[in-house]
Amino acid sequence: MGRLSAVGVSHALKSPGLYSDGEGLILKVDKRGGAYWMCRVQREGKRQDYGLGSAKLLSLADARDKARELRRAVKVEKRDILMERRDEDAAKVIFREAAKIYHGENAAGWKSKVYARQWLASLENYVFPTLGNYPTGRITAADIIRVLTPIWQEIPETARQTRNRICVVLDYAHAKGWRSAQAPSGDGSLKAGRGLPRQTKKLQHRKAMPYIVVHSFMNALRNRPSYSRLALELLILTAVRSQEVRLATWIEFDLTARLWTIPASHMKRAMSHVVPLSDAAVAVLSKAAALKMVGTNHVFPGASGGPMSDMTLLKILRDMGEPYHVHGFRSSMTDWAANAGFPDAVVEAALAHKTPDPVQAAYRRTTYLINEKGQAGHRVMLMDAWGQYCSSDPGTCSVPIEDR
Repeated sequence: MGRLSAVGVSHALKSPGLYSDGEGLILKVDKRGGAYWMCRVQREGKRQDYGLGSAKLLSLADARDKARELRRAVKVEKRDILMERRDEDAAKVIFREAAKIYHGENAAGWKSKVYARQWLASLENYVFPTLGNYPTGRITAADIIRVLTPIWQEIPETARQTRNRICVVLDYAHAKGWRSAQAPSGDGSLKAGRGLPRQTKKLQHRKAMPYIVVHSFMNALRNRPSYSRLALELLILTAVRSQEVRLATWIEFDLTARLWTIPASHMKRAMSHVVPLSDAAVAVLSKAAALKMVGTNHVFPGASGGPMSDMTLLKILRDMGEPYHVHGFRSSMTDWAANAGFPDAVVEAALAHKTPDPVQAAYRRTTYLINEKGQAGHRVMLMDAWGQYCSSDPGTCSVPIEDR
C-alpha cells in the first residue's frame, strides 16, 4: 500500500477511472461522480471484489484499515465474506414477508381465488406461528422439519403441500438475494424416510353423516336459526362445498328461475356451476334475506360483513355433538341418490365433479338441467327430491327416478 495520498485521492475524485493503492485496495470513480473504495482479494483461486464504502465518506487511512481487516478475514480466518454479507441482507426479510410478497406477485397465476387463499392459509396456520419472524436466510432443513413434524402423520397431504410451499418461498427468497442458498430439497433432507419419517396414515375420506339421519339433523339445525346454521342448511340441500356457500353473494341467485350460478372464482375447478334450487333451498334463502346485514352483499356474512370463516360450519357440527365433517354431506346426498335410483352421471354433474373418462368428457355436453322436451331435467328432479327428503319424513322421496 502507499501509492495514493490524501491529495491524490482529492484530485482523483474529479476524474473517472480506477486508482490502485496497492495490495488490492482500489478507488473507483465513475462518470456520474460516484466514488467508492473496493478491495480485490483472491479466495480459493478466484478473484473477489469487496465494496468498502463511499470514498466521499471514508478517508484513505480508513479505507486502508478496512482493506487490511478484510484481507485478514479472507486469507487468515478463511471466511466467506460475500456469503456473510448476503446473509446479513437476508436477515432484513423475514419468512412471513417473503411469503406474502411471493403470494402477491403471483396473484394473476393462481388457478382460482379459493386456491390462492388456501395456499397462504396453510402457511398462516402451520408455519407463520413458528417461522414467520425468522429471517429467510437462516431457515434450515431442521427448522422446516420441526414445523412439519406435528402434522406430518396426522394430515399427510396437507403436510406435504405445506413443505412444498415453504420451499417455494425459500427458493423465491434465494432468487431475490435474501437467502444465500436454495431451499432444502424435497428429494434430500426433507424427503420422507430421510429427515422426515415415512408417512403411514392411509388416505381417509371425510366422515359423512348417514343419509338416514340427515332428516332429524336438519330438524335440530332449524331450531336455532342463524347465518351459520342457514349456511349449513343450504350446503346440505344443494350438495355444494363449504367455500361456495361461505362466499355466496346475492347476485348469484335467480329466485325466479330457481337457479344458483356459482362463479368460477368460487369453484374448486375454476369453472362456473349452476345449482337448481329446491323449495327447501328457496325457503332457506328467504330466511337469510330476512336477516340481511346492511353494508354487505354476502348471503351468509361473518361478524365483520365479509365471508364467513372456514371453521364456522364445522364448529356447528362440533357444538351439536356430531363427529361428521361438513364436506361429508356431499357423500350423504350421493348415497341417498344411489339408493333412490338417480344415475351416477346426474349425481356427478350435481357435485361438479370432473368426468374421469376424457372421451366421455369430450362428448358429454348436457348439464341435465333441461331435458329434450324443454322440461325440468334430472338434476332439477334430483335437487327437488333431496330437498323433500331432508324436509320431511325419511323415505318419502326414495322412489327411483324411472318410476316418477
